[in-house]
Amino acid sequence: MLAELRPEDPGSYLDRLAEETTVNGRGMTDYDLPAAPHERTPLLVRRCLAYACACLREAREEFGDGRVKAYVSLSFADTEEGLLTSNVTFCTPLPDVRPYIADLERVRDAAVVEVSVEDCFPGAGRWFGCSSAGCAGGEAAGV
Repeated sequence: MLAELRPEDPGSYLDRLAEETTVNGRGMTDYDLPAAPHERTPLLVRRCLAYACACLREAREEFGDGRVKAYVSLSFADTEEGLLTSNVTFCTPLPDVRPYIADLERVRDAAVVEVSVEDCFPGAGRWFGCSSAGCAGGEAAGV
């Protein structure tokens, strides 16, 4: 699914991580969601996690790749309305490439969660408790 989103002319990138996250990063559609944060937040989070899990499952089932990680971020838009927005970015941790987010715990300008395919099954139980290495910055977006 994500391979189809690759641009015709990928251009040049600084490294493999820059290429992968540029190709696989997507803003989540949110124009149909209510503006009020208490209504918008749970719908946006659910939409992001459903999309991320669908892609991660597909990567494992179609390509046998269970190493891909999804990074779901939520932050307030730098607009007059200041709506909560989100982005989902996919990348594979590689030994020769710096991590997408080097220190997830230090993120302060957004709420970010790292999701693996193992997190996407009933009973995973880590969505809102988040392991210490897997969730950060929730206070920034009120999540």
